[in-house]
Amino acid sequence: MTPPISPRAGNPDSSTYGRILLNSVLSGVSPEDPVTFAVDRPAQQAHTTEWPQWVSGNVVRALQEQGIAKPWIHQAQAADLAHSGTHVVVSTGTASGKSLAYQLPVLTALEADSTATTLYLSPTKALGADQLRAVTTLTDTQPTLTDIHPCAFDGDTSTEIRHWARENSRWIFTNPDMLHISMLRTHGRWAHFLRHLKYVVVDECHSYRGVFGSNVALVLRRLRRLAARYGAEPVFVLASATTSGPAEAASRLIGAPCSEVTTDGSPHGPRTVALWEPPLMEDVTGENGSPVRRPAGTDAARIMSELVVEGARTLTFVRSRRGAELAALATKRHLTDVDPALAERVSPYRAGYLAEDRRELEAALADGRLLGVATTNALELGVDIAGLDAVVVAGFPGTVASFWQQGGRSGRRGEGSLVVLVARDDPLDTYLVHNPEALLDKPVEATVTDPSNPYVLGPQLLCAAMELPLSDSEVAELGAQQVLTELAADGLVRHRAHGWFVTAGTHPHSAVDIRGGIGMQVAIVETESGRMLGTVDAGKAPATVHPGAVHIHQGDTFVVDELDLEQGLALVHADNPEWTTSARETTEIAVHDTIERELFDEVEVALAHVEVTHQVVGYLRRGTSGEVLDYTELDMPRHTLPTRAVMYTITPELLDRAGVEYSRVPGALHAAEHAAIGLLPLVAMCDRGDIGGVSTALHPNTLLPTVFVYDGHPGGAGFADRGYARLRQWLTATRDAIMFCVCEFGCPSCVYSPKCGNGNDPLDKKGAIAVLATVIDAITRPDQPGQSQPHHEYPKTTTPPEPGR
Repeated sequence: MTPPISPRAGNPDSSTYGRILLNSVLSGVSPEDPVTFAVDRPAQQAHTTEWPQWVSGNVVRALQEQGIAKPWIHQAQAADLAHSGTHVVVSTGTASGKSLAYQLPVLTALEADSTATTLYLSPTKALGADQLRAVTTLTDTQPTLTDIHPCAFDGDTSTEIRHWARENSRWIFTNPDMLHISMLRTHGRWAHFLRHLKYVVVDECHSYRGVFGSNVALVLRRLRRLAARYGAEPVFVLASATTSGPAEAASRLIGAPCSEVTTDGSPHGPRTVALWEPPLMEDVTGENGSPVRRPAGTDAARIMSELVVEGARTLTFVRSRRGAELAALATKRHLTDVDPALAERVSPYRAGYLAEDRRELEAALADGRLLGVATTNALELGVDIAGLDAVVVAGFPGTVASFWQQGGRSGRRGEGSLVVLVARDDPLDTYLVHNPEALLDKPVEATVTDPSNPYVLGPQLLCAAMELPLSDSEVAELGAQQVLTELAADGLVRHRAHGWFVTAGTHPHSAVDIRGGIGMQVAIVETESGRMLGTVDAGKAPATVHPGAVHIHQGDTFVVDELDLEQGLALVHADNPEWTTSARETTEIAVHDTIERELFDEVEVALAHVEVTHQVVGYLRRGTSGEVLDYTELDMPRHTLPTRAVMYTITPELLDRAGVEYSRVPGALHAAEHAAIGLLPLVAMCDRGDIGGVSTALHPNTLLPTVFVYDGHPGGAGFADRGYARLRQWLTATRDAIMFCVCEFGCPSCVYSPKCGNGNDPLDKKGAIAVLATVIDAITRPDQPGQSQPHHEYPKTTTPPEPGR
């Protein structure tokens, strides 16, 4: 290792500091050369403007006392729109001061009208607590603002404070969960607050995606209709990371047109961004003898230790609390060989720390007492840590937005910094480190929500009807007539002259977990304490909380002892196993009908309604290096999922001309499907666990070789639809990820799947490249445009079990 130096010693030019840090890291790990790409991104200068004339002088003074001399241009623009009564989303980078965009209009309105109220919503309690602290600091400094009484109202708030907040606070800080389960359900108690509601702030709105986002979208519609019932029309101010189409996404989320502000006037220092691919290990093999890469956490710890030696304040993001602790321990071991005193300046950080512990950690990083911290995404939102010299991201965090939320914490004082993404053994990570433009140059993903999903809409309509009967015009606007008719047939609602009412004895709110799945929920309970850790929908429980499964909750690790699907209960105990588990499933899929389809001569692509039947048949245990330890058989019940899938078929003759003879077709399709699942998050803001796939050389519905990728939620969550809309980009990236992987026959970085029910056999890497190239060529040939095909319903068939992913 290089000898310790003081931060930025001998480096007056901050524009080169990130590159110097990277070179120091590489010299410490030589002769390896794991960096696939590195780029120096320039600094951005601040662009300020004058305070808007309508802003209260007291509010300006409060902000200036906090060191804010003038607003940045995006802050003033968004504040102007909100003040004028326009719903607005401000979508700018990390540390760009989006909070000021809503503080200006909200505090000015609350000062001017002593009855006015505001509601703030955040996806995490930590973020809400930090924003509450910032607002309280402002209101406490000006006598005209002290009667606002900003207050938290969440699951940790005592009964006494909840009552006080309802009676006295004019700015409530809460989350969508409490809004749904408490405030809207008992809206009569909140009549005064709702009657005078001027603003609703939705922070980090890009976090609301998939089923969670669809539920939140409907909760916000319920909030708007109840506010209207009490005579209020609040203005929504939304804050988002940089995303594609923020106005469209925000409008879909709140159910009303939104304007967008995307010109970022905040400054940041120059950054060096490096993409790092750990090498394949020579002495460790995975399933079927496949090569395995060195774990991302291992390399992240090596990088952090080199950076700490250089005196660089470093934050390393890993995926679990145990991973954070292991990374910190490994870093300490590396540093002990150089300077034991440096080892004491490294610490793990985890969710659940008390506020004072978080403040102490922030201060220790800020003043240099701590040089290295390994953390989960607990520090992605809601903690004010600035001025970091380097950020290491161990494994792509799932979305480009999250990557920049994490990487954006470097150089937050305008100085040079380093960001390193360390690839996991995963197809998407492989693609990104070899295609840097997909990470660094493309527009950040648009959030995917589908509030019209009947499996989400039905339970939410019951909640809405219980709060206030649904009028026929509201039902027509939502397109919910069919859903309500089915609810009426089940005896849950009834239609009268004045609208739709819930029937006596119906209590829908507690049955809806807006963060969970759809339908019956399985509670995950720690046996020793009786504490409920969370829930998982019953359809996913056999694959995620089967006996023996390793379950991670807020970074803590548990092992499942028992799963009782009839009682809806999974019992777990706290543990620190030296392995992870992955369920193996068999899957059958039947096509009900196509929603959209196009024919390209011998290739057909479609978006379809399907029924997927799963059965978990066992699970693998893998060691920390990725090696397979053993396989345990399970006998779990079958589960049928009605959902949506993107699919394509290819004629056997075309496959043969592409060099994929009949005997290779199953393995080629199988490998192409695995890789496609891994790459769908590139175009749809989803996690790999949100989707699944099936491939077959002869599907009984299509009578052709067919590949399916489907949403893992009843009714779909919009992910398959996004894959169909971006099919060319998605499959091209899938092909490239396989081609760029250096393995010969396939590995977890390209075509292996941790969930494969067929034990990742057969898999044909070269055949997959040929399959994908053939489909891409067919759908992009200018001389052969696709022909839209009419809606088609398929006869019911019995499909043979196929490998589940």
